[in-house]
Amino acid sequence: QVQLVESGGGLVQPGGSLRLSCAASGSIFRINGMGWYRQAPGKERELVATISSGGSTTYEESAKGRFSISRDNAKNTVYLRMNSLRPEDTAVYYCNAIVATYTDSKLMRAYWGQGTQVTVSS
Repeated sequence: QVQLVESGGGLVQPGGSLRLSCAASGSIFRINGMGWYRQAPGKERELVATISSGGSTTYEESAKGRFSISRDNAKNTVYLRMNSLRPEDTAVYYCNAIVATYTDSKLMRAYWGQGTQVTVSS
């Protein structure tokens, strides 16, 4: 019903930058919040950044000052610009969106992308 597709992951050197993109498609009535999570091997999935429909943002502490989340509501797309990348940023990054569909416009559910690998290594 709703699909999220991430792109932009890859291999980057420490101190480098990447921009992740996530486009939502399907029977979308409205998207509320959108965000990025990440999961490294042996660790729990953690919140990296979120952005509300009005543009308010939150960040995981280590991402503050380095990462920037943004969205294009007309394109149902969320971005994550990552600067000054560190090896500990290595993880699979997952896109998340809270979506109401035309099937039931009053019911909002969380949808997830398949993830994109980010590897920070020299």
